[in-house]
Amino acid sequence: MGAIIYFISLPLIYLISVLPFPILYLFSDFVWIILFGVFRYRRDVIRMNLRNSFPEKSSEEIEQLARRFEHYLCDLFLETFKTLTVRPTVMLKHCKISDHAAQLFDHYESQRRHTIIVMGHFGNWEWAGNTFSLTRKTQLYVIYHPLKNKWFDGLVYRMRTRFGTKLIPMRETLKYMLENKNGKTSATAFISDQTPHPDKAYWLRFMNQDTPVFMGTEKFARKLDYPVIYVSVNRIKRGHYVLDAELLSENPKETADYEITQKHTAKLESDILKIPEIWLWSHRRWKHKRAGSDINSESKAS
Repeated sequence: MGAIIYFISLPLIYLISVLPFPILYLFSDFVWIILFGVFRYRRDVIRMNLRNSFPEKSSEEIEQLARRFEHYLCDLFLETFKTLTVRPTVMLKHCKISDHAAQLFDHYESQRRHTIIVMGHFGNWEWAGNTFSLTRKTQLYVIYHPLKNKWFDGLVYRMRTRFGTKLIPMRETLKYMLENKNGKTSATAFISDQTPHPDKAYWLRFMNQDTPVFMGTEKFARKLDYPVIYVSVNRIKRGHYVLDAELLSENPKETADYEITQKHTAKLESDILKIPEIWLWSHRRWKHKRAGSDINSESKAS
């Protein structure tokens, strides 16, 4: 069944990918009507997440924010398909690296130091990977979860690796990083805002809620002593993004327990508060509840 759905969908996906950008966004408006107006995709999840994260906002403000996010999510879906056929020159017109970020990456490239990038599902993270690989000498590796449907997994793999990015299955992260330690200068990107198993997570306050956070970024950074760089992907206008970066830790082995995790979580929260509609509110980020209020009670993202 998975193969049938894939081969039926594939021509439409490629048709979407070759649409000129103005038509792509007109089609995105139509997709919003179908996805959220007719099928009401994750409507309750989106609004619950927003209400819990912004308790000070009125019902009308929450509804307006939910609709802005829904429209953005449709744009994001179609922009991702665009990766299949977009030319490199066009890609770089729509997603750029800021001068500050370029200087930071230049610094570590000149030292031939491996780095760790940490970011969230904020802005178009797919385009950010493309832009990095098209403009940097550093080899970009991205940690990812393979999809259950092998056909769609292959499609996503082709999209993400088309411009030189390499993917690492999450369970093989340490193996790959150790194997590449003495190789070409690399940056390994971790998406920090996925939902870990609550018993293996570090809990802190994030968007006004107790939130389990993966410790992988900090664990690998401290083990290998790779500098940790937080990356933001800010939307300037529809279909246009700027990738910015900030150094969180130069020498992770010298940091205290949970320091790196608290820092990158706080940075993501700060980004979300500035442009809330471009974070992934449809994700069931808070499906787990904290077992005990005494665990990590001193920690708080700020």
